Amino acid sequence: MPRTWGFVRTSHVAAPPDAVWRRMVSPDGINDEMWPWLTMSAPRGAGDLTIDGLPLGVPVGRAWLRLGGVVPFEYDDLVITELEPGRRFREESTMATMRRWGHERTVTAGAGGGATVTDRVDFAPRVAPAWIAPLLRPVLAAFFAHRHRRLVRHFAGPPSRGRG
Repeated sequence: MPRTWGFVRTSHVAAPPDAVWRRMVSPDGINDEMWPWLTMSAPRGAGDLTIDGLPLGVPVGRAWLRLGGVVPFEYDDLVITELEPGRRFREESTMATMRRWGHERTVTAGAGGGATVTDRVDFAPRVAPAWIAPLLRPVLAAFFAHRHRRLVRHFAGPPSRGRG
């Protein structure tokens, strides 16, 4: 049995949980979070469906990850296994480089208003030297930290232009 690696990332977003949910399950929201490093295509035939509209436990199709939004370099055979609309989803997929890719995202009401977003990611590389996964974990964790910063920034509004 291959070893599974993982991490958790939690952030506070200054917006109501329902608005954060709508953003984070939409193709535009997902791609904005990943930008400028990656974008992800919708599986063929999925159109503009959000995660809310995907069937549970059924492979939806191949979503291509594109480096810089242009160069396809990895794919995700997307399967949503659990869904609580407006609150939580769990993806359990395979990828070109991953025997197992698990991603659970929740959004809840945050203390003092706003929303709390938590990502739990677990993965097992397909074929790699034993030293790859421990190095891959901090890279993926940093990428999800980037996604969280982009999501937080989206709801923060325009930057302030001086002191008021």
